[in-house]
Amino acid sequence: MELTTVWFIIIAFLWTSYFFLEGFDFGVGILLPALGRDDVERRVLINTIGPVWDGNEVWLLVAGGATFAAFPEWYATLFSGFYLPLLLILLALIVRGVAFEYRGKKDDARWRSRWDKAIFWGSLLPAFLWGVAFANIVRGVPLAADHEYAGTLLDLLNPYALLGGLTTTILFVLHGAVFLALKTSGDIRTQARRVATVAVVAAIAAGGSFLLITQLQHGKPVTWLTAGAAAAGLLVAAVANRRGREGWAFIGTGAAIVLAVATLFTALFPDVMPSTLGSGGLTTQNAASTGYTLKIMTWVAVVFTPIVLIYQGWTYWVFRKRIGTSSIPPAKKPEPVP
Repeated sequence: MELTTVWFIIIAFLWTSYFFLEGFDFGVGILLPALGRDDVERRVLINTIGPVWDGNEVWLLVAGGATFAAFPEWYATLFSGFYLPLLLILLALIVRGVAFEYRGKKDDARWRSRWDKAIFWGSLLPAFLWGVAFANIVRGVPLAADHEYAGTLLDLLNPYALLGGLTTTILFVLHGAVFLALKTSGDIRTQARRVATVAVVAAIAAGGSFLLITQLQHGKPVTWLTAGAAAAGLLVAAVANRRGREGWAFIGTGAAIVLAVATLFTALFPDVMPSTLGSGGLTTQNAASTGYTLKIMTWVAVVFTPIVLIYQGWTYWVFRKRIGTSSIPPAKKPEPVP
């Protein structure tokens, strides 16, 4: 297997890991105003992802860095053509991260309310825009012969891409609701299961439509299997959630996200960014770095990827227990600064 193909698979793995892990983070943030009826309940919701959200975002940095190093032409075209959506994602993630850190710094209801809104919008915008971005990558965008993006922002807001954004948003809400049902107790757990019951129906409708269109327009024989398996994952999640088996439900939603992303990357290969103009498209061959660079990167990945996986797995194991409103101590007023 050529190193260009190996690194396409590695990058697909990195993005898939990011969507699987950050997906439920985004879902929890989107559900914050719906399931957090008072400050204590909102603190419970935030604390479910508090120990892991920043570690989950590391996968985005690694995926972006690997794309830049392995396929610099792809990275350059992607970040220049998708500049505004990616800038909005970056700003949203920055505001969201600040909100997590600053929300409890002041004992004031308005202060916390403002940061809660920042968490909501900082979760909703990336959840939607990532779907728009990856749908456009698979669909193809107008590229000139020199690989420069030749379209406008409106070209990115086509119906297929908007459906992709809607799909990722609903999937992440479902993933987050199931995660909350798995991680909480009491009334929040019950409410999260109710949200998941509704969200899974919407996810099957939106996700099924998106993957069917993807398959008919860009698919390959093998992607029928991955798309069908993604749908099966949602069905497993629906049945498990109804029976109160949150662990299996989370496995189902996670499998659906992983297999849906696998469908997109498999449909895309060997292209990395097709052109709708008939020329100038990028492939794993004409977008790749030199063979020597890819060899060095491969050895680095072999050494450090298992370490990252073991460390992150250990983190989730340490913070595996459920929490509820009884786990939240009364808020302490910050001491005045001398």
